[in-house]
Amino acid sequence: MQEQPTLHDHFAALAADLDSGSIQWQLGVLALSLLLAWLARRLLRARLFVLGPMDAEATVRISVGGLNRLVFPLTALALVFLVRWVLRRYYPVHLLDLAVPLLFSFALVHTAVYLLRHAFASGGLLRTWERFIAWGIWIGYALHVSGLLPELRLLLASAKLPVGKGSVSLLEILSGMLSVAVTVVVALWLGRMIETRLQRVSGLDASMRAVTAKLSKTGLVILAVLIALPLVGIDLTVLSVFGGALGVGIGLGLQKIAASYISGFIILLDRSVSPGALVTVDNRFGEVTRLTARYIVLKSLDGTEALIPNETVVSSTVVNHTYSSHAVRVDVPIQVSYQSDVELALKLMREAAQRHARASKQPQPVALLKQFGESGIDLELYVWITDPEVGTGGLRSDLYLDLWKSFPAHGISIPYPQREVRILKDGPPQPGLP
Repeated sequence: MQEQPTLHDHFAALAADLDSGSIQWQLGVLALSLLLAWLARRLLRARLFVLGPMDAEATVRISVGGLNRLVFPLTALALVFLVRWVLRRYYPVHLLDLAVPLLFSFALVHTAVYLLRHAFASGGLLRTWERFIAWGIWIGYALHVSGLLPELRLLLASAKLPVGKGSVSLLEILSGMLSVAVTVVVALWLGRMIETRLQRVSGLDASMRAVTAKLSKTGLVILAVLIALPLVGIDLTVLSVFGGALGVGIGLGLQKIAASYISGFIILLDRSVSPGALVTVDNRFGEVTRLTARYIVLKSLDGTEALIPNETVVSSTVVNHTYSSHAVRVDVPIQVSYQSDVELALKLMREAAQRHARASKQPQPVALLKQFGESGIDLELYVWITDPEVGTGGLRSDLYLDLWKSFPAHGISIPYPQREVRILKDGPPQPGLP
């Protein structure tokens, strides 16, 4: 087995190339490769951005962001590797021998960061993992260049932990974790791309797109684990023990979480609640802006967002205001005095509703006499709208302002509570009174 060169051997080889003068053309080849890689990146970026905004907003947008970072290191690595392979038999290429693993590490860092950013949502934890992966790759490169990597592998392989009747080394554990992590990240990235493609399919219902995306992502993750475990020598039969332990854990302490996840798939499949629907759940009214595996996001008209577990949505009564239609009735109560012309007031109320741009023509606005109150006659105006997600406060305000102007012009007054106080003169006390 060929011995791994140490850092001293690399410096000695570079010094020999410097004395022979071959270091200059190696630097030239390296600089030319980097220049060609930079030009390839510029050309590809310009070609991708020539596409229309609709394409750039979908899958091309991912390609622009990812390829723009990957083209440069991968192209430079390919060029340097090709030149080194051609010229190795004629000239010493010790500088290129160092450049190849360096460029490979650079490309590996960019590839890992690209996959992480498109597999997970952006956040502080994602940036921490990106730094952790970058440092791990660069430390691995430093160990490779210094010649310490084979010794570290032997050390990890010799450290064994007893597992049942056998043992497992730290090297096998780390290799298994790395294989599972890589395959799962790739699976999540593929799932994210499938979800992006599904969002463009207008023929599918929003709930079906969401459930298809979640099922595909879950299936890809399971497939990735099933592929990664045999690669590191782990028998899949051990998953039966793990599955039994997981079932016991769900039965004892994870009932609520499991119920929320199962309820999430039920919601997506029966389409009772879908993104964009206006619902009232647990005394909260708002628009469903997002469906996740554990909760739904309910955004109220004041901008606040409530995260409601899927179990609550399935087990409690849900008032879906837009289940079969977006037409919603808005009630506008008002009171007029007993001296006013009630029929004229009802006519003015209907005309005010018909003038408003948001009022539907069918069904037409209806004005009714509701009851005779203490201070006046209670009337009510019913107006149907098709855009309840905009809110009803502005509509009521416009109608009230219109009636406030039209009622006085037609002799209709709006009453206010009045009380009559009678003062009796002093007189002899009446029988039976104090």
